[in-house]
Amino acid sequence: MINDKKVLFSGMQATGNLTLGNYLGALKNWISLSDEFECFYCVVDEHSITVRQDPATLRKRARLLMEIYIAAGLDPEKNTIYYQSHVPQHAELMWILNCFTYMGELNRMTQFKDKSAKHADNINAGLFTYPVLMAADILLYQTDLVPVGIDQKQHLELARTIAERMNNIYGPVFTVPEGYYPKIGAKIMSLQDPAHKMSKSDENPNGSIYLMDDADTVARKCRRAVTDSEGVILYRDEQPGIKNLLDIYCACNGKTPEMAVAEFEGKGYGVLKDAVAESVNAILSPLQARVKELDQDKDYMDKIILDNADKASYYASKTLRKVQKKIGYPERPRRK
Repeated sequence: MINDKKVLFSGMQATGNLTLGNYLGALKNWISLSDEFECFYCVVDEHSITVRQDPATLRKRARLLMEIYIAAGLDPEKNTIYYQSHVPQHAELMWILNCFTYMGELNRMTQFKDKSAKHADNINAGLFTYPVLMAADILLYQTDLVPVGIDQKQHLELARTIAERMNNIYGPVFTVPEGYYPKIGAKIMSLQDPAHKMSKSDENPNGSIYLMDDADTVARKCRRAVTDSEGVILYRDEQPGIKNLLDIYCACNGKTPEMAVAEFEGKGYGVLKDAVAESVNAILSPLQARVKELDQDKDYMDKIILDNADKASYYASKTLRKVQKKIGYPERPRRK
């Protein structure tokens, strides 16, 4: 615990473009957590290089992601918002954890299998040990809670296993993290394939609304959203496209599906699509304006980046020194 608060850690990769699904399903919830928890929110740029990246693009996207965090409402005074690569303790702890992680455990990681299939020409060691770096990210801050989706649950379980293994060998070293499942969290599906989540890696750009899409682009994507031939607006699994549009509308406006269905009773799909586009743009417009302000205020952003990296490093160093002592590394003398 820090300041009598439980510690919560999460982050997003600095690759691709964040979608409306990332905002409504995760980022929007993060904002409400800073009063209850001591929150560490990472721009995950070290994980990003398991797939080849254009250096200039990666730097640009990492900076934009930091700006989006703040523009969305994360207060850098109340939360620790930092670049993973600016806190070297992540990589240092990962090496130690590698030596307490078994090959069989990593072989069972389904994400490794999936990414190996997609990037068969670049199956690198970093891709294989990616979950160990994720464990280091989490354990470094003595994290109590980690917001997780189903696709990351296996990685969290590995972090718990490593923490328990080292605690059993050396005594209390790490807090064993638990999954955090927000009470509110919209699951937004693809506009073109509502059987799958909206994703920043979707090959069909019309399937996802990106946070930096302009108003006309949002409207166009909503108009092209897959629906059906039933011609009635109901919230049910048999109409996945309509259900998804209603989920987006409700998440943007704070309404229940029942309220939305009543509002659109007797109206056509075009009316619903236009209403969804208007609701999305009402959220994205001020966020984009704030991003533009932050992008133009280089001194302010640079100070946040420096201050938050220092804060993250302070807490990370406490854990790393503890681990180094436990496993038998020579103590580093302090300069007089």
